[in-house]
Amino acid sequence: MKTTLLIVDDEPDMLQLLKRSLEPDLQCEIHLASSGEDALQVLASRPVDLVLADIKMPGMSGMELLDIVGRQYPRLTMVMMTAYGHIDMAVEAMKRGAYDFVTKPFDHDALIVRLEKALERSRLIRENTRLQDRCREHDKFQNLVGKSPAMQKVFQAVDMVAKTDLTVLITGESGTGKDLTARAIHALSHRSKGPFVAVNCPSVPENILESELFGYRKGAFTHATRDKVGLFQEAHTGTIFLDEIGDISPTIQTKLLRVLQEKEIKPLGDTRSIHVDVRIIASTNQDLKAKIKRQEFREDFFYRLNVLPIRMPALRERVEDIPLLAAHLLAKHCRKLDRPKKMLAPELLEIFMQRHWEGNVREMENMILRGILFSSGEVITPQDVGLPATQGPCSDPDPEITRLPYKQAKEQILTRFNKAYIGSMLTSTGGNVSAAARQCGLERQALQQIMRRYGIKADTYRH
Repeated sequence: MKTTLLIVDDEPDMLQLLKRSLEPDLQCEIHLASSGEDALQVLASRPVDLVLADIKMPGMSGMELLDIVGRQYPRLTMVMMTAYGHIDMAVEAMKRGAYDFVTKPFDHDALIVRLEKALERSRLIRENTRLQDRCREHDKFQNLVGKSPAMQKVFQAVDMVAKTDLTVLITGESGTGKDLTARAIHALSHRSKGPFVAVNCPSVPENILESELFGYRKGAFTHATRDKVGLFQEAHTGTIFLDEIGDISPTIQTKLLRVLQEKEIKPLGDTRSIHVDVRIIASTNQDLKAKIKRQEFREDFFYRLNVLPIRMPALRERVEDIPLLAAHLLAKHCRKLDRPKKMLAPELLEIFMQRHWEGNVREMENMILRGILFSSGEVITPQDVGLPATQGPCSDPDPEITRLPYKQAKEQILTRFNKAYIGSMLTSTGGNVSAAARQCGLERQALQQIMRRYGIKADTYRH
């Protein structure tokens, strides 16, 4: 869609002069209005990216137009024009919501630069709105966000296992969303009206974990002055989520194995077993098979857990999801923190696409939170999140790549770059290959050839 600029001025000669001088350099479609009333009619009839309006006009003034546009089109960018002697009015316009102002007579090159910046803001707002709409309408499964093939597989697996009552083991690196996946399974299951009890296994000392899980009877040990209901009983008719189960001791593994086999627990100090109707979902960021070989994890317990495995992909395996995730996290935390809507600067999004996220989605979420809190304007820059303004694609290399032969390492970096870069272009065009090729500066056939080589499918990005 071609960029559109609406110029509002009561002087016909000024309108025609601006149209002739700006159209070739800005390469946009220009509409003209000779009054504030005419401008509102134009805005009501077609989409406009930027309004350039004179402040002093007979009838409806530019300031009045600014106020009305601010109420009716709050995300529309406005730049005000004023004579050199009326700078104070322009400053007042900025306070009332104008993005910028320019003074007459114009310096053509300076005017082009100011309007290009204003149009870039409009493009950023439009893209941010589009991504947030996609997060609301598509690409979102429960609270999981993603359009990539890797995440579509996760969504399908969650939908499938939720219909059963079998044990699920969710694997993946820290910060990939294992907790959200467990909650999605519970929410889609027939147990959704029952409790969801999450236990962070590493955070509970081993000598306390057993009594937390299974409960105890009064007098079972020193300071047990009353009966305590365990978390398994609290989760009765619902789901218990054992997060990072790879960290529990062999003793607890043995007791959990009995729960999986018998559907019974025995509180400490009790002689009777208690039946519990609980679905178990477990997660780990560790290689449990390697732990079995080191005799740190029971093999029979592993196979009881690993009935329905779901692997969460690392963020670097689904780079094309980063713009969607960023838009989702920005909207979510701006609401939570009661802050006005913000956007990522294009250069920051580029850094995000290139970054090797050791902490995955959680790391990116923390960085976005920092940006929301420390950015002074509506655009979050790299400096706002503690990053340098520019960052090359190899500035934060994958340690594994440096161990590969040169040709293999180069191919991996090229694969990652092409998937990130072309994925970003296809995301911005909704999967339109021709439009993405134009943005890339490539012929359509050349882009298709690259897409075939790296297994990039346009259908993944259509909405």
